[in-house]
This record gives sequence, structure tokens and C-alpha cells, in this order.
Amino acid sequence: MSWIAMRAVTRMSLVDQAISRLREAIVSGEWPVGERIPSEPELVGTLGVARNTMREAVRALAHSGMLEVRHGDGTYVRAQNETEGVLQRRLQLADLLEVVTVRRGLEVEAARQAAERHTTDDLARLTALSRSPDRGSLDHRVTRAVDFHNALVDASHNQLLIELYRAIIGAVTLGIRQATADPGLSDVGTREHEELLAAIGDRDGDRAAQAAARHLDPLVAQVRARL
Repeated sequence: MSWIAMRAVTRMSLVDQAISRLREAIVSGEWPVGERIPSEPELVGTLGVARNTMREAVRALAHSGMLEVRHGDGTYVRAQNETEGVLQRRLQLADLLEVVTVRRGLEVEAARQAAERHTTDDLARLTALSRSPDRGSLDHRVTRAVDFHNALVDASHNQLLIELYRAIIGAVTLGIRQATADPGLSDVGTREHEELLAAIGDRDGDRAAQAAARHLDPLVAQVRARL
């Protein structure tokens, strides 16, 4: 191997190591999503690598969607893993119909698995959220709905499903907000959540899946009818 080739391999190894250490800080939650990571000089000093090596590592993670470089402001954590980053970039292009149909698929399966796998704490969390007042400001109603559906997915104890749902939660939240604010779209309330909760409590997976589909199908149909 030539000296030039050996130097390139060594440089690539250093970049890979830097990527690995940056990724570890993101995945572990040391750098939370939405927060700015340390400045380039700080990272260079902490990791003990050259400035160009650090820039390549940051560029690679930005390309994967985990980081976002904001020129003149800094670099921010955009996603906790590559899957989430790729999905977030894709969802920037997705319309409401795509979002609600993907959401339906994930939540129907989450409901089935939640019925089969939920713990006592899961059921208590879902119950508390289903009984919270279904009124107030738009922000309150949207937050209430998002919290309930997050709890539903968490109760599935399917880690991949949970990660996929978290990856689209921004788009899901925007979809819920649009549906809640628009009188012409379905606004799922307490009754629908209680039907789903009852099926989960009975550990009836089929009934839970049917209940989840039943309260999202009208929204899917309404959005499709507008296209």
C-alpha cells in the first residue's frame, strides 16, 4: 500500500472514530434533540482530533439527518438516530394524507400489541390521559391527543415501532393540529379513546386494533376526499 493510501486510511479511521463518539453523545441523550452541540473548537479539544476531521464527522451526521448545521448559529441535534433522521427529511415532503395513513398503520398495530403486552403502569397512564378534560385551547387539545397516542405506542413495548413513531411524531402532531382546528375534519375525542382503552384493558388485541382503525379511518377518508 502506498504512503498516500495509508494516510487516507488513517484519516478515514479518525473520521469514523469521531463520528462514533459524536453519535454516542446523541444516542445517549447527552446532547438532546433540539439542542445545540458544543462549538467546533470545544469538540476538537475534547476529542483530540484535527479541525478538518471534526468537520467531516459533523458533515456525515448532518447528511444522515442526525445533525443540522445552521450557518452563523451552530449545529443542532435533529434526530436521535439515523432512521429518525431519514424519516424526518422524508416527512418534510409528505402531505397530510401520507401522514395519517402511516400513522394509522403504526397505531393499529401498536394498539394490538399494547393489548397483549401492556403493564399496570401503562394502563394507568392511558387511563389518566383518556380522562383528562376534552376541552380548552387548541394547544391543550393537541397536546392531550399526542400524549395519549404516545402512551399507546409505548404500551406496545415494541422498540422498533416506538422508534418509528417517535420519528414521525412531529408530522403526527401537525396532522392532529390540522384535524383539530378544521371543523371539516374528524376530531377524535374522549369516547373513542375510552373504547380503545377498554379493549386494551381486556387484553383483546383484535378489538383494540379495530378500535384504533375505527377512530382513524374517518380522518383518512375525509382527507382523501379533499384531494
